[in-house]
Amino acid sequence: MDISNLQSNWHLNIESDQQKGAEVPAFQKEWNGERHPLPEPDFDSFTGIDLVHAILTRRSERKFLEQAISLTELGWLLFATQGIHETTPRGSRRTSPSAGARHPFETYIAVFHVEGLDEGIYLYRPYEHELLLVSRPENLREQCREALNGQGWDAPVIFLWTAVPYRTHWRYPGRMPKLVALDAGHLCQNLYLACAAIDGGTCAIGAYDQEKCDALLGVDGETELMVYGAPVGKV
Repeated sequence: MDISNLQSNWHLNIESDQQKGAEVPAFQKEWNGERHPLPEPDFDSFTGIDLVHAILTRRSERKFLEQAISLTELGWLLFATQGIHETTPRGSRRTSPSAGARHPFETYIAVFHVEGLDEGIYLYRPYEHELLLVSRPENLREQCREALNGQGWDAPVIFLWTAVPYRTHWRYPGRMPKLVALDAGHLCQNLYLACAAIDGGTCAIGAYDQEKCDALLGVDGETELMVYGAPVGKV
């Protein structure tokens, strides 16, 4: 059993690309898809449940109502997981923590029943708080079901997170796999708690078909690869 990626190895003296003066990796992926601006989060609309109650009632939900999610609600969930508070020359401070403020993730969503959006795969751009259309695959529901090993549970939207490993490797060589995994947990827990504010729920998915997920999102599986999924719906 190889546990090396779980061990603390901060004593290793590995010079990073940051220390070598390498250019800072791009903070978000460039994409030229059809733009869909999101409403600015109306925080006053999401104050009907307190944090203590959200934590105590947090559950993994696998059954969802046949009810659409509004664009405002979707915008809230996206902001709650990767929204930006502040930008810095070497990163950003967001709603979920990340080692060294590297934030290695890209947020894709498979949309099935969101008011104001056609079915398809979209990419969230946190700096602009907007969605870009990536593709409109045929039989998207069935493709998601196969890629997620039969999971997805007919949710109106499925979050599909990829990692761009070099964003973290640039600062933390030798430690990147562990840090990306830790950051993914922070990210998804924010989604769990944010869902409570819209009478919704989610269920983290770590068991998926890597090649099918990467192909569905159009990523190469090396410089960018699927790492986590989470269907979201009303409960």
